Amino acid sequence: MRTTTGTAAEATEIRPFQVEVPKEDLDDLRHRIAATRWPSRELVDDRSQGVQLATTKALADYWANEYDWRECEARLNALPQFKTEIDGVDIHFIHVQSPHEDALPLIMTHGWPGSVVELLDTIGPLTDPTAHGGSAGDAFHLVLPSLPGYGFSSEPPELGWDAARTGRAWAELMHRLGYTSYVAQGGDVGALVTDLMGRQGVEGLVGYHLNLLTAVLAIGDHLPKESEQERAAAAAVATFREDGFGYFLEMATRPQTIGYSLLDSPVALAAWLLDHDTDSYYKIAGAFVDGKPTGNLTQESIVDNITLYWLTGTAASAARSYWEDARALAASLASGQPPPAVTVPVGFTTFPGEIWASPRSWVEAVYPDLAYFNEADKGGHFAAWEEPDVFTDEVRSAFRPLR
Repeated sequence: MRTTTGTAAEATEIRPFQVEVPKEDLDDLRHRIAATRWPSRELVDDRSQGVQLATTKALADYWANEYDWRECEARLNALPQFKTEIDGVDIHFIHVQSPHEDALPLIMTHGWPGSVVELLDTIGPLTDPTAHGGSAGDAFHLVLPSLPGYGFSSEPPELGWDAARTGRAWAELMHRLGYTSYVAQGGDVGALVTDLMGRQGVEGLVGYHLNLLTAVLAIGDHLPKESEQERAAAAAVATFREDGFGYFLEMATRPQTIGYSLLDSPVALAAWLLDHDTDSYYKIAGAFVDGKPTGNLTQESIVDNITLYWLTGTAASAARSYWEDARALAASLASGQPPPAVTVPVGFTTFPGEIWASPRSWVEAVYPDLAYFNEADKGGHFAAWEEPDVFTDEVRSAFRPLR
């Protein structure tokens, strides 16, 4: 696809950015959807064989016949978007400054298979709380970057772009924006990036909030399993490893292989992005098959996110981030050294539909000096996307003591 920048300034400067997708790219997308070679129907009545045929057909019909990318494009272009080169990668980010003078700078990181699209409905409440039933004292200056190799950020040109390196890039981004003191938030891959910012002690970071306990994948066998809640979380982790780990393993070991189909077939891409976790899958399937969206997981917003991956051609480069992080984790475990301690306050929210809904005891095992913890009443893995109001309240509460 073709995009434009606002000036011819040096790459390391902050450059305005706008999205401009040629009509022929959208025409090609619809042609490819129409030309899909469909598999036969699965032989089970659930998702145990993968994304169900009825779901992908309903999504494809909406995508080809009702969906309008231009609405998403206009929504993105109505926001202050920029690019800047950091360590050889052109980083795209949205930067919305609050009208409230004492707002707290916050960098929030999306994950896979998400994008900045999943965070858009949090922008208004976080930056201008008084216009959304909140207090001026809860305002944030908001920075939403696209991960390297995702969305409108360029692909890393070399090996080594794991989550730790991304975290250092985010610190440089905040420095370039003039923020000497800031907080961070992340879920999914964004949770790993954010946590590593804290463990590396990047300059300016004074606290962070997470909604996924990524350490479970490394130390889950050593976490307590005494209470009913702990045993339920352990069972969820075991189910993920036994029955939900396919996408993770493929991207962590053979991202290039999966990239061929994901860059050639939009329906294959959609199915791959949907096949993430059971809770999110059934919520998304319900939006298309039953016409009943859960929270803000609407047909339009779901296809906005998928279309962003398609038009930017980033399915393979995004998958490579899992390859990088898998190797970084293996090297860390092989070293036998514990991860660096966190020296800034950490907040955590457990959402009930998360892949593993971490109990407080698990979170405190990873963060002994946990500063904030809450269990939300609703929401899943894509908490900011699905339940932006609940998510916003959690972010405000977690960071209130740091103001």
